[in-house]
Amino acid sequence: METKEKKMQTQRAGENRMGTAKMLPLILTMALPAMFSMLIQALYNIVDSYFVAQIGQNALTAVSLAFPIQNLQVAFGIGTGVGVSSLISRRLGEKDQQAADNAATHGVILAAITWAVFAIAGAATARPFIAMYTEDAEVLSMGQTYLTIVTVFSFGFFLASCIEKMIQATGNMILPMIMQLVGAVSNIILDPIMIYGLLGFPAMGVAGAAIATVSGQIISMIACVLILFLGKHAVSIRLRGFRFHLKTIQDIYAVGVPSIVMSAIGTVMTMAMNGILAAFSAVAVNVFGIYFKLQSFVFMPVFGLTQGLMPIMGYNYGARNKHRVTGALKNGVMIALVINMVGLIVFETFPAHLVSIFNPTDELLRIGVPALRIIATHFPLAAIGITMSTLFQATGKGIYSLIQSLLRQLVVLVPAAWLLAKIGLEAVWFAFPIAEVASLLVTIVFFTRLYNKEICHLGEPHADEEHSESVR
Repeated sequence: METKEKKMQTQRAGENRMGTAKMLPLILTMALPAMFSMLIQALYNIVDSYFVAQIGQNALTAVSLAFPIQNLQVAFGIGTGVGVSSLISRRLGEKDQQAADNAATHGVILAAITWAVFAIAGAATARPFIAMYTEDAEVLSMGQTYLTIVTVFSFGFFLASCIEKMIQATGNMILPMIMQLVGAVSNIILDPIMIYGLLGFPAMGVAGAAIATVSGQIISMIACVLILFLGKHAVSIRLRGFRFHLKTIQDIYAVGVPSIVMSAIGTVMTMAMNGILAAFSAVAVNVFGIYFKLQSFVFMPVFGLTQGLMPIMGYNYGARNKHRVTGALKNGVMIALVINMVGLIVFETFPAHLVSIFNPTDELLRIGVPALRIIATHFPLAAIGITMSTLFQATGKGIYSLIQSLLRQLVVLVPAAWLLAKIGLEAVWFAFPIAEVASLLVTIVFFTRLYNKEICHLGEPHADEEHSESVR
């Protein structure tokens, strides 16, 4: 009885925090751990590529060819988690504990099902997929091995991603950060051990890199499960007597599917832009790749910020607190603008220094310096658009986020780049600010519609509440 009472107090404390704490300190408290964990994850990606590259160029090529499928796994894992997180935070805001627990349980089951699909597909199609891009027997063999391992044993990733998002939905950002750190650090430690055969392990090369990757994911999953079941949280998994509810699945994927697609279209955009730039030179393609590596250090903090913003927005939307929903949006936009303005200043002031990190040729510097300056002009607009996209996801309007992302990364960007390529290479980079302007205009229309139809009415009684009051 005492334990149950304590749990209820913990839940109420977590709810009061998102519903009553001062907005700016609350956002910073919730967002900073996410920003830090994303930075560590980016660091891991660099370290992982470094270790694989030491095996040889064929090894790096094999792992690179597997990247689109890994990216697809991330899209489905994180996207489903975002849908679950959005639904949980809204139900907690509505004070519907049973519905929040039900959403969490659905999330875990859906994560397991998604893993099973990827495992079967990976085992069956790894070789033909790699064969689409290479005829080199060594690359084909290594690519098949790597891709098979990272898909078949990816259950750790899917379950860990879901549980991390569930905990974030309750307002706790520290534990998800710890969960991510455990996986990333484990992976970094295991990479050289498995690849080169240290500490008595056999040298496994590319297979070792894949084993290190899934091992880190499984270790992260174990940490997630221990934290979830041994700690006290505002949401619980209830597998006993579980039944699928179509409405819950629809609510999860109303936000989850747009998030999945948003993550996946980045790969399509990269392939399309590479095709356009390859017509100029391989150096132009390299400049685009360098930009993507550099811009991640500008946008990572913004995406970490959105992870902290979403549960606050979702909770207060569910609690029908208009003031706190709009307050979270205003503060979020201001913080994102500050981050991206700093990024803009750095890109405009030190483009040559940034390109020089990659040991450039004279031609790479010649093309890269103006490219970075032109592309960076869209950073402030992107800050506003990304923050508003988070509001759409938090309020269950994932389709708005999807349309916005499609405009930013595909529908406007690629055709604009293709047309501008007829003018010259330098003109291509203007496609980024053009796409951002178009996307932001549509985003403002969506926000106006959402605000007028729903947000401005928050705090007013529902129709069923008015009916109930009249009956009394």
